[in-house]
Amino acid sequence: MCYDISFASDIESIHDILPAIQIQGELRFDPTFHKLGMSFPTWPIVVNTNNRLELHPFVWGPIPKMLNTPDKVKKQRQMFLNARSEKILEPKTMWTAIRHQRCLVPVTGFYEYREIPGQKNKQAYFIRVKGQKIFFIAGLWTLSNSWDIEKPEKITTFTIVTREANSVMKQIHNGGNNAGRMPMMLTNELAEMWVKPELNDDQIKDILSFSMPSIDLEYWPVNSVRKAHPDDESVIEHVDEIDLPPIILQ
Repeated sequence: MCYDISFASDIESIHDILPAIQIQGELRFDPTFHKLGMSFPTWPIVVNTNNRLELHPFVWGPIPKMLNTPDKVKKQRQMFLNARSEKILEPKTMWTAIRHQRCLVPVTGFYEYREIPGQKNKQAYFIRVKGQKIFFIAGLWTLSNSWDIEKPEKITTFTIVTREANSVMKQIHNGGNNAGRMPMMLTNELAEMWVKPELNDDQIKDILSFSMPSIDLEYWPVNSVRKAHPDDESVIEHVDEIDLPPIILQ
């Protein structure tokens, strides 16, 4: 699944791809080389409101109605950081209920962990789309109860859509209960289509059938981002690959 993302750029870089986009509300976002989903960070999110592209500060991690106590929120909220693409059009799922609340999650890259035979610890990798300063991941948004005693109002939240991995990502995300998944990366053209409000279910299905080709990705091993680290370019520095099996581009 996708729990570690990066946006090491400025907000203006989104304008380079979506020139008509408008920033809504008070959006203060400092470039970051890594944010962990389980910290439920605020992120700049693209939505289409009345055929107008807007950028809003949304919080990563929906809080569905079933999480109706602070204790449940604490223990289970992380389960909703990602939405499986296969569930979005499946009747009676929470994701199909909000399938028309589509959004874009701009990133400069994301991180995933690879199991290496004979090694106790997994190897972290940084992954991004070749030749793009930023790219978009498909998302869904919804209003959630904050369960914050000091701020009990609803908050606007989002989840990242994931799908079956391509051949390279299957080799990187190769362990754990959710092995063989990757974020639903979109081309710029599909990104604009994803947030068109008039899409019907067949059109949504067509977009969800897209898989970013392995050849369009670049990736390299980095130090673990689950340990204390500075939020600077050192986070994505290459580490020694001598003891790592090669990743085969198929």
